Amino acid sequence: MRVIILGVGAVGGTMAAALAMAGKEVIGIARGAQLDAIRANGLTLHAPDGVHHAEFECVGSPSEIDFRPDDAIILTVKGQHTEAALAQLVEAGVTTQPIFCAQNGVENERRALRLFPNVHGITVLLPADYMKPGEVAVFGAPKYAIFDIGRFPGGVDEADENLCETLNRANFVAFPSSEVMASKYGKLLMNLANISGAALGEVEEAKVVRQALQAEGERVLTAAGINWMDVGANDPRRKGTLKIEDIPGMDRIGSSTTQSLARGAGSVETDFLNGEIAMLGRMHGVPTPLNDWFCQLASRMVRDGIAPGSLDASAVLTELDL
Repeated sequence: MRVIILGVGAVGGTMAAALAMAGKEVIGIARGAQLDAIRANGLTLHAPDGVHHAEFECVGSPSEIDFRPDDAIILTVKGQHTEAALAQLVEAGVTTQPIFCAQNGVENERRALRLFPNVHGITVLLPADYMKPGEVAVFGAPKYAIFDIGRFPGGVDEADENLCETLNRANFVAFPSSEVMASKYGKLLMNLANISGAALGEVEEAKVVRQALQAEGERVLTAAGINWMDVGANDPRRKGTLKIEDIPGMDRIGSSTTQSLARGAGSVETDFLNGEIAMLGRMHGVPTPLNDWFCQLASRMVRDGIAPGSLDASAVLTELDL
């Protein structure tokens, strides 16, 4: 099984580098300066256990790959880029190969299933930052990440088990999960705080907002009859397996949303996180004023170039009546 990683950023870069270092055949699909840097000098992975360097094939488009029937294709692009990525795979002739959505949110699998019959979900617990072209940092230790992997909408097959085995050989912990979407909904609840953390920074008030956003999300999922699994800090699988540790000389930038805003990427994935809760709330008659407010804020921060951590936390709490 060859692994194709579409999106070699923080998550995709960590996966590609670790798999390549473990001797797995990997092809990355990247763009711009990241593509140029990997082609010229490979990818440097900074981690609590040291600095590593990986060499692997990297291309600019799926059309440059001669796909094999047993390729495992892993999507690691953000949700707002999924449609374009899937269209590229269609154009490249991908048909029945397993497609794994290693992405935040729960919409990516549904989009992929409209086009491909063999779709799988991956819950990603991987604390990583994109540093600069050719360099990523992962702050997880002693393992880099925990993954839950299963078919969409449910079940486990040989492709899931094979990918789990492959990842487990590359300093990850991967679990086959017949209810992977319950895991992904649990991660969705965690990710509701991405935009509030990006807006307010690491201040005490941000914890109040995070708890309120997640409580609102839980009310919505309950009304919608959707089960979720706690994959946060209380997940017993994390003990002795995954905790966030420092890397000498490096500071964490923050969540994927904070990273997008800090880089001026031009978009964030809030509409597929808080926006999912807002949509479900409208469908099931549950008000979602907090998640609505932060969806609007995310659009304004992107549009106006508002820097992460620059909003006044006390003013936000007052406006939200928290």
